Amino acid sequence: MIEAAGLRKVYLNGAKQLEVLKGIDLKVERAETLALLGPSGAGKSTLLHLLGGLDNPTSGSVMLDGKDIFTLSDDERARLRNSKIGFVFQFYHLLPEFDALENVLLPTFMKGKVCREKGLELLKAVGLQDRMYHRPGQLSGGEQQRVAIARSLVNDPELLLCDEPTGNLDTDTGKSIIDLLWELNKERKMTLIIVTHDTGIAGQARKVINIRDGKLTNN
Repeated sequence: MIEAAGLRKVYLNGAKQLEVLKGIDLKVERAETLALLGPSGAGKSTLLHLLGGLDNPTSGSVMLDGKDIFTLSDDERARLRNSKIGFVFQFYHLLPEFDALENVLLPTFMKGKVCREKGLELLKAVGLQDRMYHRPGQLSGGEQQRVAIARSLVNDPELLLCDEPTGNLDTDTGKSIIDLLWELNKERKMTLIIVTHDTGIAGQARKVINIRDGKLTNN
């Protein structure tokens, strides 16, 4: 499904270089669940952003269904993300002036194919059929994250990338969000990659990869 080879990411800070990723090789099969586990600052989010084509590597490649996403133009990569990749972040990134249904439908605007029924179906799938006309300020943190998950699914992605999706939630709410993600993986056969520092969450994935100081480790 997705394969990274030799991924490096270096940031410049004045005359200094900060090497965040130091040559990452990673392969994830279709419909697999993978947890990227590591402490803060290990490079987890940077790696996830590169896998999703949100940022460019200093060197290396990311193959998605056999195509190197970094050989594509910005417009081509944006279309690829919109059609094949869903993102769920720690901060929900909902538009406050839009209600839940409108936020879910946002990615469809780029395609020019707004399907209200699809949005309603997804809000029902995440248990928010009774909150679809509420704006983010009227929803709890867990409800906002469920809206964000529904939004990530509206274009039927093959790959779902989640960056600390329970980081702003209490334990019980976080558990319900993780349970929902596993359920969606089983039902929709999506490849699921979750960045986390929580060993309990990581332990539920089929594969766990540790990252420390920009390198993949075995412990």
